[in-house]
Amino acid sequence: MYPDKAGQFFSSGHTNNWAVLVCTSRFWFNYRHVANTLSVYRSVKRLGIPDSHIVLMLADDMACNHRNPKPATVFSHKNMELNVYGDDVEVDYRGYEVTVENFLRVLTGRLPPSTPRSKRLLSDDRSNILIYLTGHGGNGFLKFQDSEEISNVELADAFEQMWQKRRYNELLFIIDTCQGASMYERFYSPNLMALASSQVGEDSLSHQPDLAIGVHLMDRYTFYLLEFLEDIHPASTTNMNDLFKVCPKSQCVSTPGHRTDLFLRDPATVLITDFFGSVRKVEITMETINLTNPIIAEQAEEKSVHGELQKETQSYVDQLPVSEIIHQKPKQKNWHPPDGFILGLWTLILMVFFKTYGMKHLKHIF
Repeated sequence: MYPDKAGQFFSSGHTNNWAVLVCTSRFWFNYRHVANTLSVYRSVKRLGIPDSHIVLMLADDMACNHRNPKPATVFSHKNMELNVYGDDVEVDYRGYEVTVENFLRVLTGRLPPSTPRSKRLLSDDRSNILIYLTGHGGNGFLKFQDSEEISNVELADAFEQMWQKRRYNELLFIIDTCQGASMYERFYSPNLMALASSQVGEDSLSHQPDLAIGVHLMDRYTFYLLEFLEDIHPASTTNMNDLFKVCPKSQCVSTPGHRTDLFLRDPATVLITDFFGSVRKVEITMETINLTNPIIAEQAEEKSVHGELQKETQSYVDQLPVSEIIHQKPKQKNWHPPDGFILGLWTLILMVFFKTYGMKHLKHIF
């Protein structure tokens, strides 16, 4: 039994995980699309993918929108208990940076040399990549910023470039938009698995209306996807066939679809954590390793000169313990009047004096 489980664990062949999460919609009434993306972002972080391996693209900042009754928050449920924005969200592309060109450049790695590492997809041929898109779409296209669109042909060609450049081992594509299945019809690259929230000719519907802010909080498919992922843990054995059952037509109203013909493995053997989780490098050895001060011994060998040790005295700057630094009260600053305060005060005194005594008593002042 245990060898079978070990074989399933290592069958993927990947050594690292990446996620590219994209919300393509602007404007307050598209609040749900930002919540969709942040919900998936929260789930992949919880399952072990670090921010350094996540490229998060949000076309609008709903958390700081002036119509948000609870600033710095984005909720995915009307009970307002789950803030998917969180305290440590790291948005890599925001606002007008979220364009078709930038998205394709991230996928293919064709970015200017000045682009920071946080905005790059630094994957390789041993990387499993999750790509999630949400927004407004139609038959064969997805809109970006209400001003441009990406076609299913452009997306398919970008994935082929990634494969030719050895930028992924396996790729999971998920899209939550109207007629979402049309976006994976043109895929032709190997080791690709795709899921969509609706078939061609169907709309992808919203969910969880909130009367306080006047918009829907999430889309149906991503809402039930998040509900499914909440039961997944890093050691979970749940496979992709279970993911295909998320949000049936009785819940989504639309018909979710998936495509697995390009994928080389049987979806029943593909763990959810192969894409939504993260692997950690483990080196197995049969040798005995001495953990008793190995660093000190190496430093002693390096610093020995003619059989004598050179001792270096190390001193630390006097400082308070960390607990005291955190809880200490800020120093009181010496108060001084703001600029122009004295001049304004004298002006007020003169105005009161003139109104009370008139100009003839001005000589008593000077």
